[in-house]
Amino acid sequence: MTESSPPPVTGCCRAAVVQHPPIFLNMEASLGRALELIGEAAAGGAALIVFPETWLPGYPVWIDSAPGAAIWGQPAAHALYHTLAENSITIAGPHVARLQEAARSRGVHVVMGAHERRGGTLYNTILFIDPAGGCRVHRKLTPTYAERLLWGQGDGSTLTVGPGPIGPLGGLICWEHWLPLARAAMHALGETIHVAQWPSVRELHQLASRHYAFEGQCFVLAAGTVLTRGDVIAGYRSLGAPDAGALALLESIDGDAATVLQPGGSAVIAPDASYLAGPLFDEPGILYADLDAARIARGHLLLDTDGHYSRPDVFHLRVDTRPRVNATFGGDDSSAS
Repeated sequence: MTESSPPPVTGCCRAAVVQHPPIFLNMEASLGRALELIGEAAAGGAALIVFPETWLPGYPVWIDSAPGAAIWGQPAAHALYHTLAENSITIAGPHVARLQEAARSRGVHVVMGAHERRGGTLYNTILFIDPAGGCRVHRKLTPTYAERLLWGQGDGSTLTVGPGPIGPLGGLICWEHWLPLARAAMHALGETIHVAQWPSVRELHQLASRHYAFEGQCFVLAAGTVLTRGDVIAGYRSLGAPDAGALALLESIDGDAATVLQPGGSAVIAPDASYLAGPLFDEPGILYADLDAARIARGHLLLDTDGHYSRPDVFHLRVDTRPRVNATFGGDDSSAS
């Protein structure tokens, strides 16, 4: 029996990380801005264009910054959740279709963070859209701390990689980068480019992203958003006729219009943990970097956690990739009388 092996990864590509704010909580306006930014990045030569965590239509900053947001029965928090649910994507819906068309028409990969509505639950989801318009998803496995007020848990069925511009492309969201077994699973899938989505890439998140690049011997695109308190208020008001209580809850966040709630910090990181671009703090922009697959091959001389630097005789990881559902329907024909 001859064992097959994937071909060596070769080639170069230009990647872009978008660090602009969305129109907070306004899906239609945010999507319009996303399409403009995709066009700008593609015109800049990018074959891969990455957006931050839940960029559509914005990370729910009130759960961390607004006093009283987590009180049981808080009417304002309920109103904001309702708005968020109304401004979330569905995979088969029109917003994803417009992103697919943008990727297809420009021949680029687009990676977008979004709030996804499935049934009655919201998920923190990455959309991986390829140049042919195909779409796969990753749903955050473990929402962190106050995030559990908003999002359900993903399952192993979306812990995957797909074809990218220079080999397998994958991603994790925020504190998933501190799940050791999730990292091990992704390394075993052979990522060459990893998308690390964050609300913003603060110092601790920089450390996690750079560690991931070296441990996985892959390029890491760490994507974070710049967002001010003024962006939050203006975005919510842009929806028209805001709920008075919800607006008051957002306005209870400390600071003035210029106060930075999310400082960005986006960066492109090489397999040796060095920076190729960024980090960029406190201002909107698009970071570009050229990724050369030869750097991965050279790095594997030192470290390959799924190869010569592993010990399968001592350690073995089993990943359950079955979709988890609450009910299955159907009969067993063999028991029919």
